[in-house]
Amino acid sequence: MAGNMSKGIMSNCITDFQALKEFNIVSHAGPAPKIQEVIWSFPPNGWIKANTDGAARGSPGYASAGGIFRDSSGGIKGCFSLYLGIQSSLFAEAIAAMHAIEIAHQNHWHNFWLECDSKLVVDAFNNHHIIPWKLRNRWYNCIYFCSLMNFRISHIFREGNCCADKLANFSLTSREDHWWDKVLLAPGH
Repeated sequence: MAGNMSKGIMSNCITDFQALKEFNIVSHAGPAPKIQEVIWSFPPNGWIKANTDGAARGSPGYASAGGIFRDSSGGIKGCFSLYLGIQSSLFAEAIAAMHAIEIAHQNHWHNFWLECDSKLVVDAFNNHHIIPWKLRNRWYNCIYFCSLMNFRISHIFREGNCCADKLANFSLTSREDHWWDKVLLAPGH
């Protein structure tokens, strides 16, 4: 009786539905999950796109950052993976973004698109106080570099940022910094 009066929502599981039906309890199915397609997009012609990610095992904990640079055909211009020691996850995400901007500036990539899965880092471009104080000078330098180029920042869900995620996690294991100019794929890939 109490089940029929309940306004609670059940999980959308067939076994729960069958059990409730056996007891003649009216079920209130929850809303269907929202499915959103996550696809990495190529940058426009003449642009370089960097996807970055930070990783931390604990916050603070061992942390690292990674990023990958691609041109408009999807060709890889380079990749990095940095070991950061004991840091917070926001520190790692911010370092990844700043390192990518610095590389873009050094390489004179004047049309640069930065994409990361940290909404907080994306928001930091409008509110610099989000960035930890010990990174602020470097952050302001990067903001200046961005003003010298056609710069775009966007958020991507982590499902679309798996290459940067793998690069960040690589330095968590190796505890070393790495740069790759090209990526060699295994035969058949």
